[in-house]
Amino acid sequence: MTSSAAVQPGFRPTQPRRAGEQPVTSTYTALSQTVREAGLLHRTHGYYLWTLATLTLAFGGLVTGFVLLGDSWLQLLMAGGLGLVLTQFAFIAHEASHRQVLTSGPANDRLGKFLANGVVGISYSWWMTKHTRHHGNPNRVGKDPDIANDTIVFTEEGAREHRGFMALITRYQGWLFFPLLTLEGINLHYTSIRSLFTGTPETLRSRIGELVSIVVRLSLYVTTIFLVLPIGLGFAFIGVQMAVFGVYMGASFAPNHKGMAILPADSTLDFLSKQVLTSRNITGGWAMSILMGGLNYQIEHHLFPNMPRPHLGRAREIVREHCANLGLPYTETNLIASYGIVVQYLNRVGLAARDPFDCPMFKQMRGV
Repeated sequence: MTSSAAVQPGFRPTQPRRAGEQPVTSTYTALSQTVREAGLLHRTHGYYLWTLATLTLAFGGLVTGFVLLGDSWLQLLMAGGLGLVLTQFAFIAHEASHRQVLTSGPANDRLGKFLANGVVGISYSWWMTKHTRHHGNPNRVGKDPDIANDTIVFTEEGAREHRGFMALITRYQGWLFFPLLTLEGINLHYTSIRSLFTGTPETLRSRIGELVSIVVRLSLYVTTIFLVLPIGLGFAFIGVQMAVFGVYMGASFAPNHKGMAILPADSTLDFLSKQVLTSRNITGGWAMSILMGGLNYQIEHHLFPNMPRPHLGRAREIVREHCANLGLPYTETNLIASYGIVVQYLNRVGLAARDPFDCPMFKQMRGV
């Protein structure tokens, strides 16, 4: 069953099972077997080699353009392009963290660390910890770090906790969501680097190599920019690159779960229902898969997190049919519609941040 509407927060599957039907819990084993027999978990080394080669060429072209342009405001085009390419490298790092790219776990980790720490400048261990928790409990209150209270809140309870200026932002957070994403690049870098200084002494020692990689990368990046560009243009370059990176990252991850079911902390859904009910696919085929780094097939990615990107489209056909047979809602929509759902949902949540006595009719009656 295909739907363009988000499953409402708090939704719980309540359909009674017909006599003789398998429980949803046990059908995931059969689904997994079908996917495995179709060869969809096999590695696609050629695809990722080609993708990395293309991104490396694009990165080299941007560096060449940066050097040739010199002191010119056209450098901001290079900055925007760099933001796009670094996001694409981040997508590959994300896939390496899920063991999608190479055969062995250690090899994937080495690739992921190189791309995340050395190329993108974001802590790989921080991402692994945060993202693993998300995959284990998507949209589950108190368990999923992606819906924890922050500048943007995803539950009415969280909205009620905000006061003052933060409450004002929360009231209009749907409309402010994409403008705020221009700051998300800075936030991701800062938060991930800060995480490297927390934990036990043993944990800190294990992160020295990661911290050195990020510091070297950041030093080379900033030094190169200010050697070539005057200070004002240099800061503008960094600002544009970070803004594009933040918007691209946020706009790629946001459609996947925002506005889908929010699971209570005490929920006990089976794995299949939990992953399908909280995830949304984005239509658009192979082109959208390139644009979003495979995140458009979010349902399949959550059900089979180590599945290589090129196989997710075929898996979608199998999973969608499986869900239809179970009567389990399978949600997908186009990219623009998904953004509309996200904005509407965030604004609806933001209503909880308003003063309960801030009633327009009440003010009118008082003559305010």
